[in-house]
Amino acid sequence: MSALPIPLETRPEYVRLLTDTLPSVIHSEEQHAYYLQKIEELLDHEQSLSLAERELLGLLTLLVEKFEDEHFELPKSSPVEAVEFLMDQHGLKQKDLVEIFGTPSIVSEILKGKRELSKEHIRRLIERFHVSAELFFS
Repeated sequence: MSALPIPLETRPEYVRLLTDTLPSVIHSEEQHAYYLQKIEELLDHEQSLSLAERELLGLLTLLVEKFEDEHFELPKSSPVEAVEFLMDQHGLKQKDLVEIFGTPSIVSEILKGKRELSKEHIRRLIERFHVSAELFFS
């Protein structure tokens, strides 16, 4: 069995990525910003990432999440407020959420508080915005 979760032929690329990035436990805002920038660069090419790049993305995401969990407290908000915040931060309109919620009427009902988020909606929001599930629980 392999010592690493990536195939032997992918290891040289992964070693190069690790050497270029030098990931470590985050101790400062500067490191946090640096790793966020690296994550964004990888996500810009998410559809064409190699296995080694996906492994690096996962590692950097874990490091950033650990730092944020220890240093940032999410403000308490309703699930609808969380969705509205994400829409605002990403410059989205209601119609842009149809792919997540299924239909324009469901988007409207959720944003008006007439319908609750389903587990599937939350899963899609997490996948689309790369946020924690706890954001959608008040």
